[in-house]
Amino acid sequence: MGENADIVRRVFDAFSRRDLPALLALADPDVEFQPQTARVIGREEEPYRGHEGLRAYMADVARVWVQLRSEPEEFLEVGDLVVCTGRVYAWGVGRVVDAPAGWVWRVRDGLLVEGRIYESRSAALAVAGLHDDG
Repeated sequence: MGENADIVRRVFDAFSRRDLPALLALADPDVEFQPQTARVIGREEEPYRGHEGLRAYMADVARVWVQLRSEPEEFLEVGDLVVCTGRVYAWGVGRVVDAPAGWVWRVRDGLLVEGRIYESRSAALAVAGLHDDG
C-alpha cells in the first residue's frame, strides 16, 4: 500500500475514534469534505470546508449518529486519489444504515485536501476513471 493510502487509513481511524485533533493533523487547512451525513442534516449541496468545517462535521456526527462506523475494505491509489470501497454502519435519529459505500480522497503533500462519500462502489471508482468489474 502506498503512502497516500496509509494517510487515508489514518483518517478513517481518526473518524472512527471521533478524534478531532488526529483528524485535523491529517487534513489541509482548506480541506473540503462531502459526507452522507450532510444530506441527513440538510447540507446536501454544501461541503464541510477547512478545519472549522471538520469541527462542524464531527459535531454534526455526534448530534445525528449514536454510532457511525465506516469499514473500508479496498484501497486503490490513482495519482493523488485514494478510492476506498466498503460499508457504512450507523444508527441514530430514527435511522439505521447498513449500506455499501465508496470514498474518494485526494491527498496532496501528505495531507487530505478533499473527501467525498458515494453510495456505491461503482460511483466511487468512476470518479477515478476506474470500472467496476465485480
